[in-house]
Amino acid sequence: MQTIKITPENLKSLLVMTTVVEARDPYTAGHMWRVSQYARKLAGRAGLNADEIFVTSLGALIHDLGKVGVPDAILKKKGKLTPEEAEIMHQHPGLGKALVQDHPLGFLVADIIAEHHERIDGVGYPAGCPGEEISLYAQIVAISDSFDAMTSVRPYHREMSLPEAMARILRGSGTQFNGTFVDHFVELGESGKLNHIIGHSSEDRLLVSCPNCGPIVAIPDYAQSGDAVPCPACHSHLVLHENDESFEVEWDGSFDHSLAPAPDMKLVEDFLKHAPRAVKTPKKDLD
Repeated sequence: MQTIKITPENLKSLLVMTTVVEARDPYTAGHMWRVSQYARKLAGRAGLNADEIFVTSLGALIHDLGKVGVPDAILKKKGKLTPEEAEIMHQHPGLGKALVQDHPLGFLVADIIAEHHERIDGVGYPAGCPGEEISLYAQIVAISDSFDAMTSVRPYHREMSLPEAMARILRGSGTQFNGTFVDHFVELGESGKLNHIIGHSSEDRLLVSCPNCGPIVAIPDYAQSGDAVPCPACHSHLVLHENDESFEVEWDGSFDHSLAPAPDMKLVEDFLKHAPRAVKTPKKDLD
C-alpha cells in the first residue's frame, strides 16, 4: 500500500476547481460542504479508517466538478429536463473524471466523481455499473448527495423534511443505494447527528431565506447586522438583521445584479486546515 503525499498547494488547486461549479448555480449554496459532511459522518459510522474517511469527504467535495460543462439553460432549468437535456446532464460524471485525470491527487477521487450517480441495481448513469463494480466511496457519496438534494430547495422542488427524505432513502435501499450504508445513514439521522448540517453552508453558517426564493442565501462569515446581500437567484437586495442563531433578511424592494460568482475560499481554507499531509492509497475493496 503506497503512501501519497498531500501538499496544501495540490489540494487547494483541486478544491478551487470545483467551487466554481457551486458559484454558477444559485440554488446550491453549501451543497459541496453538506455532502462532504454527510459522507464523512457515514464513512465513519461504516467503520472506514481515517485515510478512507478523508478520501470519501474529499471526493464528496469534488463530485460535481463535471457540471462546469453543463450549459446554464440545463443546470438552472426549473422544469423537467427533456430526454436530450438529461443526456447532456448525465455526461457530467465522466467529464468530471476527465478533468481530474492529470491532477496529482485526481486518482484519489476519480472513481467517486465518475460513479456517484450509479445505482446498486445497475440502472444508474453514466455507465450502468452493477453494485459490485461501484466504488464503495462513491456509494457513500451517492446517498449523501441524494439526501442533500432532497432536503435543499431546488428550482424544481421545495425542500423535504428530515423524515420525508429518510423515507425516500429507505425506499432506495438495495436498489438505488447500498442497503448497509442506508441503515447506517438512517441511524445517523435518527440520532440527530445530521441536524447541524441540514440547511447550513458551513459549520456555523445557517442558510437564510430570501422572501422570494426560500432558504438559499449563504451569509459570508464576515457579515454583520445591517449589511446587505443579494439573493443569488432573484437578485433581491436583502438587508441582514442578526438574531440569536444567524440572520434574518429584509427585502428593501430593490434588486442587485452586481453579484459575480466567486469560489467559496472559506470552504477551501477550512478543508485545508484539517487535511492530512499524507494518506495510504485507498483500497478498492473494503472487506
